[in-house]
Amino acid sequence: MKIIYKNIEVETEENTTVLEVFKETIEEKKNIIACMVNNEVKPLNYTLKENDEIELLDTSSRDGARIYTRGLLFIMAMAFHKLYPETLLTVNYQLSSSMFCEIENNTVTKEMIEEVRKEMQTIIEQNLPIRKVEMKKEEAIEFIKKENTGIGKLQLENKEKDEVSFYFCESYYNYFYGVMPISTGYVPLFDLMKYQDGFLIRYPSKKNPNEVKPYEEGKKLMATLEEYNDINHVLGISTLEQLNEKIRNGEGKEIILLSEALHEKKISQIADKITEDRKKRVILIAGPSSSGKTTFAKRLGLQLRLNGLKPKTISVDNYFVEREQTPKDEFGNYNFEDIEAVDLKLLNEHLVKLLNGEEIEVPTFDFKEGKKYYKGNTMKLEDDEVLVMEGIHCLNDKLTPAIPKEQKFKIYISALTVLNIDYYNRISTTDTRIIRRTVRDNQFRGYDALKTLTSWYLVTAGEEKNIFPYQEEADAMFNTSLVYEINVLKQYALPLFEKIGKEQKEYAEAKRLCEFLKYFEPLPIEDVPKNSLLQEFLGNSIFEY
Repeated sequence: MKIIYKNIEVETEENTTVLEVFKETIEEKKNIIACMVNNEVKPLNYTLKENDEIELLDTSSRDGARIYTRGLLFIMAMAFHKLYPETLLTVNYQLSSSMFCEIENNTVTKEMIEEVRKEMQTIIEQNLPIRKVEMKKEEAIEFIKKENTGIGKLQLENKEKDEVSFYFCESYYNYFYGVMPISTGYVPLFDLMKYQDGFLIRYPSKKNPNEVKPYEEGKKLMATLEEYNDINHVLGISTLEQLNEKIRNGEGKEIILLSEALHEKKISQIADKITEDRKKRVILIAGPSSSGKTTFAKRLGLQLRLNGLKPKTISVDNYFVEREQTPKDEFGNYNFEDIEAVDLKLLNEHLVKLLNGEEIEVPTFDFKEGKKYYKGNTMKLEDDEVLVMEGIHCLNDKLTPAIPKEQKFKIYISALTVLNIDYYNRISTTDTRIIRRTVRDNQFRGYDALKTLTSWYLVTAGEEKNIFPYQEEADAMFNTSLVYEINVLKQYALPLFEKIGKEQKEYAEAKRLCEFLKYFEPLPIEDVPKNSLLQEFLGNSIFEY
């Protein structure tokens, strides 16, 4: 039969797997871990069919990196099960090519971590097969009852799933959301290190798939994640299973109100911190796409007013250099995300004048013509006013070198999701943001989900270069995630992702997000307050944008 690889027809025997057909290529490249078949992610033991279109996925790809991490977590859980079978292990959140994990019923020691590391290494060197076992729901109910386990239980509650799947390696089993490596030998690189009250499991990044880089600590980010994780524990909502159960029990409105109250409290605390130091005159806000920066800035402004400070906004977008001066990327395209795309000299001159009480004429940048125009718009900063500026470079001091550090207050905001699907499967912060953006793009720009997904990873590439490296420079961090938000966004996002057909390259990602969204119990949009940050994406906000 014929299959297609790199747009070329390849003849092969029937009933052969991807691994068998591409054995030499896989062994030569070493970090190939799965494949894409007709725009669907599949394991390497997938049996090929006539006219299948194949792409091999290595660990430098988005899907390949996910599968590598998933496989590593499975091996880690297996090692703990062998050595410490009574351990209640939780995978909490991602930190710099690492997952932070904790043990709920035991103390983490260096000796324990070293033992687990050695056991993991043994499991990897044995190259043991990882098998996917699918059961009908009735079989799964009996299996879960017999094994007296909560593993995979959430699948039973998903009304749209007819079958329940588990991954087995020897006698060990677990449930992981998504495709797995076909054996333990496909994830050779890792490290374990004790960290705070838990430990980090570390793995290669997409950029450096052949090595585990030294850990770059982010104390402020970790503290923010821990704070929200602790609050979720107090609310009794650490996993999606717990959240869904509370919603089914009629506690949805209370969860919404508590989540919104937490946001209000945190914004108020940031406003108090700014007000305490009257030297702070420039508030700089940065965060990745779909973090809710606009609504956050407006709500922060209200809190500052209550504290006797009046916010004035200045837009970095009006301070781009003229089009012919705009830097270009390696492909010769204009790179508007480069910090040199901003007229730093003019911006800093204006900022200094404003802080000195002088009046400036604010330019208006025409994006079509690529030029600044002056239309008589003036600005002056009074003694009881502070300047608020939002943009991707705002945490980078290269944007505002003329402003003394003591006059700046930097805020990093992002949707730092701390809710997990279950104890081993975390909800990605990136997934939360991409769902938000898909809904907003459709509501306000008329874009379909295909357009959003196609452009998304160009957006995130800019964030990795211009935002994330500077997040620890922030004076305050604000987590814009709401524990209930995907339950609301689901009813808008799911139909949009379902429209993406199998013929599209983005089908695999759309299918993954669809399956993910189906786990969430829906919540009505009518219950979301009009001043909620979530309304920035839904389109019913009390604020004007």
